[in-house]
Amino acid sequence: MELGVYSFGSVQRDPETGEIGSTAEGMRNLVEAIALADEVGLDYFGIGEHHTREMPASAAAVILGAGAAATKRIRLGSSVTVLSTDDPVRVFQQFATVDAISGGRAEITAGRGSSTESFPLFGYDLADYDRLYAEKLELLLALNERERVTWSGTVRASLDDALVVPRPEHGKLPIWLGTGGSPTSSARAGQLGMPIAYGIIGGYPARFAPLVDLYRRSAAASGTPRADIRVAVANPGYLDTNAQRARDTWWTHWDERAQVIAPVRGFTPPDRDWFEQQTAPDAAFYVGEPEEIAERIIRLHGALGHVRQFLEVDYGHLPQRDFLHTIELLGTRVKPIVDKELGQTSAAVAS
Repeated sequence: MELGVYSFGSVQRDPETGEIGSTAEGMRNLVEAIALADEVGLDYFGIGEHHTREMPASAAAVILGAGAAATKRIRLGSSVTVLSTDDPVRVFQQFATVDAISGGRAEITAGRGSSTESFPLFGYDLADYDRLYAEKLELLLALNERERVTWSGTVRASLDDALVVPRPEHGKLPIWLGTGGSPTSSARAGQLGMPIAYGIIGGYPARFAPLVDLYRRSAAASGTPRADIRVAVANPGYLDTNAQRARDTWWTHWDERAQVIAPVRGFTPPDRDWFEQQTAPDAAFYVGEPEEIAERIIRLHGALGHVRQFLEVDYGHLPQRDFLHTIELLGTRVKPIVDKELGQTSAAVAS
């Protein structure tokens, strides 16, 4: 089982003045976090894509390139690349470059994204949501297969025997399909022979078992080798050596983000009772003591059979020291327990 973290970036709040710090500092903090994750033995660090003041990590490949130069072992990926509003050729080239710098440790997770701010930012029509994603995913996979590509579609210029370089260290990049739990996406990933990453940001993760089964059946029917049928889970989480303190601390930061996002996405911010329900042993928020979180990861593996789980920690201006402390606990306290129980599957995931 691989363990890791992912982030959309976060900016710090001055504890005395309450003022929000710079987005530039937030980017530097991510590089520091990647270096620590490598040092404590975590397997994966993902950078997501948003374009907001609260979540400013909008250029994952750049951050991961800096992280690649500062690390030796950890795998580095996007979580996710909003492929609908990006260009597959540039995405591939950027991550192949990260792959070169890191010595073959780069990955892409291609998804639609959980928000829509990138559509007006880059001049795309939200009405083309499905067509943009389907065609660009097709092109990205073609780019990964061969150095020279001929392709035509409706969402970008055609390619005629175009040379696309650099190439990945080991021939191809691992490209995962990221989804929030769509049956269509689960079937698509299986049909395309792609590994799949489920973003489970609420509810009960074990209830994703039918989707995982759909993915595996679709992959098997498409002739995908068994070793390539892989499932990852991404979800919110925060660790402390005291479970109650973990919940008390993280609630304030989770709620701060919810208060910002709720009006934009049209929902009422949940209250503390709802939050507490989400930290229950079978729910989506992995907030608590290291041993408790290790047991929950092992139990979820029994339901889903996933090979990677990674947590989003730095919500709502969480102090950098708390982000780093969670990374340290995940690597030094949680991972040894999970590895002992489930065995080390890093080599299988990385191949």
